[in-house]
Amino acid sequence: MARINFSKEGNTPFQKLLGHNKDIMLKWSDLENLLFSTNTFTSELKEQVRRTLAFNNGCEYCMAKGKPFNNINDSKILAATKFANSFSKNSVVSYEDFIPLNNEFSEKEISELIALICFITASQKFGATLNLQPSCSINI
Repeated sequence: MARINFSKEGNTPFQKLLGHNKDIMLKWSDLENLLFSTNTFTSELKEQVRRTLAFNNGCEYCMAKGKPFNNINDSKILAATKFANSFSKNSVVSYEDFIPLNNEFSEKEISELIALICFITASQKFGATLNLQPSCSINI
């Protein structure tokens, strides 16, 4: 059970928790749609980053969608997930953490990837803090 009641705003359980602040929920959703609709990265890369972060950020709602893959052969996905893993486990990102990113991505791509990682982390921390569960029903 979530730690606060669902609002009447939003379509998903996450949005209904954020929907107590409708303007924030709408802008949050706009940013989510933008980040996940760009063609910079494949949907598989974005999903593996999301899954990696979910397990490190402790978001039950997000973890229910699946574990990150163990056998990643794509060098870009591997670099992105390793960075996401380090980012979510450490308070400081080291110079060494950037080496694989610099080998695989342009500066524009690195900037977008880190924005994606920060956004997903914020969303998952919000869900984890409010105890958003995969089985949360949207009864209001």
